[in-house]
Formats: sequence, structure tokens, C-alpha cells
Amino acid sequence: MCAIYNLLQNSIVVSTMNSQPETPGEEISRDQEPHTKNGQASNTITANQVDALIAAYAEEKKRSADYLNKLKYLQADFENYRKRVDRQIEEAKRTSNERLVMDLLEVMDELELAVSNGKSCESATITEGVEMTLKKLRKILEAEGVKPIESVGKKFDPDLYSVICTAPKEDVEESTVLEELRKGYIMNGKVIRPSMVKISVRNSGSKNNKENGNLKEEKNNE
Repeated sequence: MCAIYNLLQNSIVVSTMNSQPETPGEEISRDQEPHTKNGQASNTITANQVDALIAAYAEEKKRSADYLNKLKYLQADFENYRKRVDRQIEEAKRTSNERLVMDLLEVMDELELAVSNGKSCESATITEGVEMTLKKLRKILEAEGVKPIESVGKKFDPDLYSVICTAPKEDVEESTVLEELRKGYIMNGKVIRPSMVKISVRNSGSKNNKENGNLKEEKNNE
């Protein structure tokens, strides 16, 4: 842009015309060298200078457009980089929190076991103190979005439960959770520890007896 400014400064027309009329037949050529009058040069712009000025303007305009496009790409790259870093930071926070919560869950398991054993031994004072600690720990975990998984009486879900053993049960639907052996937890909608459970299965002997009974009925009908 400085080149354009200098070219304009040296070539813009600030012409001073002679007050007397031109003589007939006299023509002023645009390519003619500047006139001098009283020792001063009259400022005129030639066609070549106009073309050069237009070409310089077009070149500067193209260069400015290129710079603007590069700036836009750099801005987009920076936004993507910032979002990626933010996601990595959040992932690191979440992972570190999960590790800490998993350790606290182990502590809570021990406290719950202590409360259960304390009640059977009738040591009320110690049991009450452990229960208070357990309640505080549960509140801390709840504040972090940790919730226990409901299991007993629920239909088996491999995403929520881990089967430790099975038991034949005729009066409930197959694959129903009968007992919770270790409590599972969800943190902010994600399963961080599945529940260890015992589920119901059909008794194979009763199933075979039922099938044999059906066959006997069919034969008798024939």
C-alpha cells in the first residue's frame, strides 16, 4: 500500500492550466512531458502511470485477500486446538476423579462391612461412629455424581451387573437379580463399577419333566 501512496503522491493531477485559451489546432498529448511555466512543472498523470497504479492496486488487493484467508485458517486451527485441549483437560480431570472415587468405594465397602459386623456384635458406640463416617463419605460421593446401582429384583443387564453365581428359581422370571454380592456404582451416567450379583435360572430338571409330561399327554391323545 505504501507503493500506491507514493505513486499517487508523485502522479496525481493537480494541474495548473494557462488562463489564456489554447491556439486553434493545438493538442496536448497525455504521453507528452510535463510543461513548465515560470520555472514550475505542472503535475500531469500519463496513461502508463494510470495502468501501473491499477495493476499495483490489484496486486495489493490480491495480497490482502490472501492474508485474510490465512488469518481465517489460523483462527479456525486455533479454535480447534483450544477445544481439543479443553477436552483433554476435562478427560484428565474425569479420569483422576474416577481413580479417586474407586479408592473411596473400597473404603466404603470396608465401612459397610464394619457396620454390619458391629450390629451383630452389639457394639453400639463403635457402630454409630462408623455409620456417621459412612454417611459423610456417601455425601461426598453424591456431590461428585456417584450413585449406587439398583439391582435386586431387576432384569439382568450386562452393562450394569456382573454375574458371580446363579440359582434355580421357578417363581421369578429367568435372569432376574436375586441377590447383590457387591454394590455397583454409576458416576455422572457412566458405570464405574458393576454390581456383583446372583441371578435366577430355570431348573433344567423341572424343564425336562415338563417336556416329558407334554409328550405323554400328546401320546395319550393319539
